[in-house]
Amino acid sequence: MSGFFINFNNLFQKRLFVLKIFLLLSSHKSQKKTNMKTKFTLIAALFLGLVSQMLAQTIVGTDPENKNVVLEEFTGIHCGYCPQGHAIAQSIYDAHPDDVVLIAIHTGGYASPGAGEPDFRTEFGSAIAGQSNIGGYPAGTVNRHLFPGWEQNGGTAMGRNHWNAASEQILEEASYLNIACKATIVKETGQCSILVEVYYTGDSPESTNLLNVAVLQSNILGPQSGGGAGDNYNHKHMLRHLITGQWGIEINETTQGSFYTTTLTYELPDNYNDVDVVVEDIDIVAFVSETHQEIISGCMAEIIYPAASEYDVAIDEISFPGDAACNGELAPRIVLKNWGSEALTSTDIEYTINNGETATYTWTGNLEYPYTEEVILPGIPFAGEENNTLEVVVSNPNGQTDENTSNNTSSTDFETGFETSRSISMELYVGYVFANQISWKLVNGAGQIIDEGGDYAGGATIEKSWELDGDDCYTFFLMDSGENGFGGYLKLMDEGEVFVEISDELVDVVETTFHTDSNIGFEELSANTVSIYPNPSKNTTNISYYLSEASDVSVDVYSITGAQVLKIPAVKQNTGNQKMSINISALEEGIYFVSLNINGQTITKKITVLK
Repeated sequence: MSGFFINFNNLFQKRLFVLKIFLLLSSHKSQKKTNMKTKFTLIAALFLGLVSQMLAQTIVGTDPENKNVVLEEFTGIHCGYCPQGHAIAQSIYDAHPDDVVLIAIHTGGYASPGAGEPDFRTEFGSAIAGQSNIGGYPAGTVNRHLFPGWEQNGGTAMGRNHWNAASEQILEEASYLNIACKATIVKETGQCSILVEVYYTGDSPESTNLLNVAVLQSNILGPQSGGGAGDNYNHKHMLRHLITGQWGIEINETTQGSFYTTTLTYELPDNYNDVDVVVEDIDIVAFVSETHQEIISGCMAEIIYPAASEYDVAIDEISFPGDAACNGELAPRIVLKNWGSEALTSTDIEYTINNGETATYTWTGNLEYPYTEEVILPGIPFAGEENNTLEVVVSNPNGQTDENTSNNTSSTDFETGFETSRSISMELYVGYVFANQISWKLVNGAGQIIDEGGDYAGGATIEKSWELDGDDCYTFFLMDSGENGFGGYLKLMDEGEVFVEISDELVDVVETTFHTDSNIGFEELSANTVSIYPNPSKNTTNISYYLSEASDVSVDVYSITGAQVLKIPAVKQNTGNQKMSINISALEEGIYFVSLNINGQTITKKITVLK
């Protein structure tokens, strides 16, 4: 940790000072040309190095600016109204993204974890909340400033209904200092270097100010009693650590024209309180306060991620399949990432499903550090099992040895998509909380959008039905743009029977994949008529059908996930009315598909098993 000060009233005086010294040295050189030539060369070289440092481009501005907002939000995981506070804070940031810093501090009784719950608290939160005189949750401070009439218990803490007005007031106030910050993080090691610069455009009323630098993390899934997301609530801007300690480090020159800079180093741990650190979700923020209260301004650091090696190709994610895929040919999609300093121009990819035959593909392109590119791999045959695994391995970046093999292999588990008829319907209830953030779309196997909707009013129930074309693989996406859950439900139905139901689970995107079969749902095929009864049934059900000619007849029963759960071998039957009894007592309660196979033709009927 280091810092230095340069006390000029402004940068013009700094440049004037440099010019005077240069002229003085030049005059001295002309008087002592012979015996001073070597000495002057050395002095000039050293001086030009100093000049270069003094006049180097800084990241902080020197023109007077208004204050930036630093909103510290006191929150927890058992706080019914905290999601509303989060939404208000996010809206303030969205309106002024370059001038607002959000810090969510988990502290107090609502943040205390129960058995098996994550602990999002820090060693710093209690003291910060304590000095605000917090009187209820969610509460927050805006620049730790006291706003008379809005305060809780006479302190700086305010209810969420005042944050927006307080922020607008702060943004209109002149600041006597400007602050800027940048950071580098080596993702492989977690090594951080943070540069902070402060320039005083006016005088501080305090002889010393305090610089605070904080580590935040977003996209942490965890419990929340409000918001409708259950244990999958997306917590953002969460305070993880204060690099400069509880109240910061001192800035000792605070008069107009003072310039302060410091470079801090810090190594991110693997976790905080057993909550994993995801480097891509880390933010670094800095702010200056007069004492422990009254924050003047703050900044969020631009983060650069330098490469740790020359050749390092990684699988950033497997983007398809998601939770499910359809039988047939499966073309996986992966996201390549270049962690090497050399541009990635080629890499070998091997992939296999369920430990079957390995497929190979060589990607070529031009991928600079640290960017990503989605790659659609050639399709391979896929005969789905109840549970499936896709494994992908990348190697040989640019034909070279990969210097980091820990990120070369990735796998994903997925199920076989539902088998349905072509008659699909939807019932969606969006509730009254964040209803306008809910949207959906239905996409066919070619990626074309069949139908979509969104931006609903609270309490709306939306019903849709579709007659889909032939045999195809469809995906239904239910999306929450706010990533904060919704108090509603979704039902997808096949010929009126529910095959997917989602309730209070939505956090970001939920995908449902299903495969339409043109045979499923047909009541008759050629001269063969089929009925199944009783339906629903508990122990035994009967299939009644008519054969126009002597036929080989067999029966297969499938679960809603496509897994075969019962099989009756083929028997030869004569022309006429026929009946076959099936013992279903061993099946779990749920929806099943009964396929009657007659001379190679299949008729499928749906049955509900009760217990």
